[in-house]
Amino acid sequence: MAGTAVGKGNWANASARSKARKARLLDETRLRQLMRSGPDTIAASIGELDYRKELDIYSSRLSGADLVEAALSHNLDRELAEVVGFCQGSLKSIVSAFALRFSYSNAKAVLRAVNGGISAEELANSVLPDENTLNADWLEVVRQSETLQEAAAAMHGTPWGSAIDSMDADASLQEYEDVLDRHYYHEAFSVLKSSGQKHSLLLGYLRTEIDHKNIVNLLRALRQGLPADRRAEMTLGDGRALRGSLLRSATQADSEDALMEILRRSSMDTSDLEEALKRSHEHGGLDPVVSYLANLRRADLRRMSHLNPLSAFPIIHYLESKVLEVQNLRLLVRGKAVDLPEEVIEAHMSF
Repeated sequence: MAGTAVGKGNWANASARSKARKARLLDETRLRQLMRSGPDTIAASIGELDYRKELDIYSSRLSGADLVEAALSHNLDRELAEVVGFCQGSLKSIVSAFALRFSYSNAKAVLRAVNGGISAEELANSVLPDENTLNADWLEVVRQSETLQEAAAAMHGTPWGSAIDSMDADASLQEYEDVLDRHYYHEAFSVLKSSGQKHSLLLGYLRTEIDHKNIVNLLRALRQGLPADRRAEMTLGDGRALRGSLLRSATQADSEDALMEILRRSSMDTSDLEEALKRSHEHGGLDPVVSYLANLRRADLRRMSHLNPLSAFPIIHYLESKVLEVQNLRLLVRGKAVDLPEEVIEAHMSF
């Protein structure tokens, strides 16, 4: 089977350890119980899980939602490092390539901060807490940069530095993010293809992820009224269902209906996507579409993890589940802090 382990690596041990960690994550029942609590109570509750160490680190200077968010970010970084650390051999290369996406995500956060005039101190109180030594370089980029171009130059030497340090002076934040996405997938594909192993299932998963990013970006571009040439620049190649002439046709679609007609010609099942798109018009944003596609990928990842127990899938499935827990808790505590109704918070969470 394409997803079965071959080559050197502690496949069985890493898979078992990841499954054990996943079993400790919050289930839907516990998450719904937390939804009825306030930020301080949520902080106390998650301290009973694996977040106590990070909560203690920040409790002397932060409280409420700020405390929880800083602890969540720090804990996720620690967890990623530990999981990559207990993988060995070719498995480590595969998991590292997947986990690198979180560094690209931090790069985007830094670029957004610089573009939006957010200070390093503000970032240090939320998504990039400075008690986490891994954030020191990120925060320094924000401190020394006033423009996107300066921030890109400050990232010279990173895996993506060469991809963004030659961009035009007037390049937009979206253009920087598009380049980062394109570079990440290129690097991930290169690692998988050069490993000397068959990873058709994992490559397929990444290609599906690209399809979903393209769909969301094209829908967003249509709602923003962007021209066809700009829509084409935003898309990523190497997708699964949307590629070649079909992808080019999708970028030329001048309405959501026209785009959906093209998607129907692909190998995708679009019926549920169309329902999510209808809800997005009622909602006023693309959240229903984004959530639907994310849930689709999670279900696919869960299925592949069960079918391929001695592979990278159980480890990657755990990492994605951990990220989801952090996202849900962050949304929950921030929503509670600004008194959002429970039904609004729940509508944005994924279970």
